[in-house]
Amino acid sequence: MPQQSDGLKTPPPAPPRQNGEGSQRLPPPDSSGGARGVLLQIENLSKVFHIRQGFSSQEFHAVDKASIVIDSDKPEIFAVVGESGSGKTTLAKMVLGMEAASEGILRYKNRVINDISSKEMKTWFYREVQPVFQDPFAAFSPLKRIDGYLFETAANYKMADKKEAPRYINEVLSEVGLTLAEIAGRYPNELSGGQAQRVAIARALITKPSLIVADEPVSMLDASLRMSIVNMFRNLKDHSEVSVIYITHDLATAFYAGDRIAVMLRGWIVEMGPTEQVLGNPLHPYTQNLKNSIPSIRTSDAWNEKIDLAVIETDEYTRTGCKFAGRCPAVMDICHDNIPPSVQHQGRSVKCFLYEDDGAPTSQKVATPALG
Repeated sequence: MPQQSDGLKTPPPAPPRQNGEGSQRLPPPDSSGGARGVLLQIENLSKVFHIRQGFSSQEFHAVDKASIVIDSDKPEIFAVVGESGSGKTTLAKMVLGMEAASEGILRYKNRVINDISSKEMKTWFYREVQPVFQDPFAAFSPLKRIDGYLFETAANYKMADKKEAPRYINEVLSEVGLTLAEIAGRYPNELSGGQAQRVAIARALITKPSLIVADEPVSMLDASLRMSIVNMFRNLKDHSEVSVIYITHDLATAFYAGDRIAVMLRGWIVEMGPTEQVLGNPLHPYTQNLKNSIPSIRTSDAWNEKIDLAVIETDEYTRTGCKFAGRCPAVMDICHDNIPPSVQHQGRSVKCFLYEDDGAPTSQKVATPALG
């Protein structure tokens, strides 16, 4: 499949083991032991790239000690937000097994992803964990009829035999508000953006996954179509018991869809917790900055400040202390040379010195600005 504009590629399809009836999911190998009730466990996960600068090289932490747990007992939509360059896509690539972690552990159903054999990745993991990408049209060849992808996926993963495939595919399409009759024989360019994205989601659902990793799935759609796709993810969670990692820079859809949310800054998770708490009353100055930076429809509030994004990004990735210290309105001396701890405060995790003393700011610390 063609490479996506956000750097992700669809894992290559391959025929898995036969497993009896067509639509049954393969059981996870070695699932009898270990912790129960955990779907995905990310523990101190890091991805370090080395960038050449003349005769020397510099470490670049795209993801830096991220920790997330998603339970299998209660499906959820876990939103990951942050500005460009925050590490969201790199995190998604590691969850999908497409990028090896430099440090830390990433488990899916108690299996360490990087320890899974190539055969098991194709026969089990890619069946259980499915991606949805930013550009639906980049996911399909313009020379191939779009229903062919659905029949091919159903055949490769033994989800239905040739006779039952049309009925099964039509059932899956109904979950995303389409029918096989609507798309049969049509090419991708004959579909609207919303239809193409729904077909892409249907393709991911054919294998009956437990987890969907959706990387900016609505950013290329018109505003009028975004809520329909987000509502679709909510319905899948509620009725098909599919958990979704929803990666976006759109705080509005994250607030609407997410049960929990992680806010990323230059590889760090700086705030994480229930979405209504984190976005309704953000504690970390960066989360507050994200919320306050949503443009107003009033022209008097237009952004007039000139910002050199390249300088900011390089400075924050290479900073020795808090990566937000250069922009933070509540910066303290300690922030310039020390990495802040992650503390629990008001039902969430916050990576900030303001809350390190039993989760409560002290009188000596600079108060964070009030939110408008």
